[in-house]
Amino acid sequence: MRLTRFLIVLFIASLLASCSNNDDDSIGEGDTSVLSDTDMPIVDENIELKFFAGKAPATHDDWNDVLIYNEYEDMTNIDIKWEMVPFDSMEEKRNLALSGGNLPDAFHSAGLPTADLMKYGEQGVLIPLNDLIDEYAPNFKALLEENPELEKAITMPDENIYSFPLVVDEDFLSYRMGPMPWINSDWLDELGMDMPETTDEFYEFLKASKEAGLDGDSGAPYGGNGDLDFLLQYLYGSFGVANRGTNNGSFDIDPETDELRYFPISDQYKEMLEYIHKLYDEELIAQNVYSIDDDQYRSNVLEGEYGATHWWAPEASMGEEAGEIYDGMPVLEGPHGDRYFATLYSLAANPGAFAITKDNKYPEATVKWIDYFYGEDGILLYFMGIEGETFEYNDEGEAVYMDHILNSEDDLSITQEQAKYLALPGSNPPSVMKEEYFVGAETTESGLEEADRLGEHLIEESWPDLVNTSEERKIIENVGTDVDKYAAEMRDKFITGEKSFDEWDDYVETMKGMNLDEYIEVMQDALDRYEDL
Repeated sequence: MRLTRFLIVLFIASLLASCSNNDDDSIGEGDTSVLSDTDMPIVDENIELKFFAGKAPATHDDWNDVLIYNEYEDMTNIDIKWEMVPFDSMEEKRNLALSGGNLPDAFHSAGLPTADLMKYGEQGVLIPLNDLIDEYAPNFKALLEENPELEKAITMPDENIYSFPLVVDEDFLSYRMGPMPWINSDWLDELGMDMPETTDEFYEFLKASKEAGLDGDSGAPYGGNGDLDFLLQYLYGSFGVANRGTNNGSFDIDPETDELRYFPISDQYKEMLEYIHKLYDEELIAQNVYSIDDDQYRSNVLEGEYGATHWWAPEASMGEEAGEIYDGMPVLEGPHGDRYFATLYSLAANPGAFAITKDNKYPEATVKWIDYFYGEDGILLYFMGIEGETFEYNDEGEAVYMDHILNSEDDLSITQEQAKYLALPGSNPPSVMKEEYFVGAETTESGLEEADRLGEHLIEESWPDLVNTSEERKIIENVGTDVDKYAAEMRDKFITGEKSFDEWDDYVETMKGMNLDEYIEVMQDALDRYEDL
């Protein structure tokens, strides 16, 4: 009797294992019989797919009835049923769907973080795309071959790719640099001073501005919008930290040991904080920099109340008047000759822009559907729309928006007019962001000129986001979160003078006592995998 029971249990276990293996082997395999023999349409007969779509505030309200996707449905024979999920509730609804809810066929513009890509890829909720890309995504495959950094950025620790990213064209530097430094050219003229080239000269400019009373109602010649993060990032390269970029928080390479470093405990970082503290202590930085609201900040910029600030191109974000007041600054040389611009966002600006789930019956057709938006025709459709309806070619052969978008009859902004026809504004889509098809602060004359100026001292190597395993994420979410939080709190206290630099050694020892070595170790493992790819 016992033997019979044992054999029954053994048979059931074997059957379950067999079923499990069959499921694993079939992941990513769908019905290829629907595929056509031509590029377009993608399928011979109409099929329907359900997409979960992150809805940015600026985008079209309903992608089920928007010009570009109506056009693309006719081209492909694929009817997408879009579930529009506003950004403010997207994370919660996305997590519910991934953890056992009603799965869509794909997540589009839903900002899946790399931790979720890894977690739900390992669980089989999201399917691996490596083989599908090889066979059905020639446009995206070509991008990976041209940009090895891009492939590294989206390859998970298990060597699988689970998503299509938003790719930023390598040469679109003004987009990849983020907010930039601006200086009040009227103040420079009034003071008879040249453009600052060093950290000392920048200090002298701010000090002279304060002594001359040019700061007016703002109360200080340097202002920021809610914190000093952009000033800190600007000065990283003047003090020799963040020498591998800013995509991985506070990790770089120690130039003396050539080992991975958590730079908030370094002497160079301390020297940078001492410099910023001097600016703050002498009221050269607005004392309300941590509390000022956006409206007041913008008003101060527009009125020329600041001698220097960090933001996107002023004429695009603040108006033409602000654009006439502020000029772009160069990278400043620091006290020891360091001079580089550290912020260079990864080519994979949004790694989890598009992911396909295990419930998708047509993964091959879906990959072909999304791959179109990584080729020139698809990029043009997504960002510019349809020739004769939303854009036309000028005498130089450049695609430009038509007058009804650039000069709205309803007195709407360009973004509001775009949203009538495109799925573009604010969506961080699975496609390629190119300078020639982008309208915004990054493509204004001053934005492009400033990118060129900063690009003269651009960091030589910038890591993308390093990807951790699920086990490593547990350490980061516990140890790493606490370490980073403490470092940020102490940074602000050192700057404002709430903490004296006499307490620096105690701060460093406290950091080490928070298992900082364990945090560095898991990031070292992620770096090793990245370099081995």
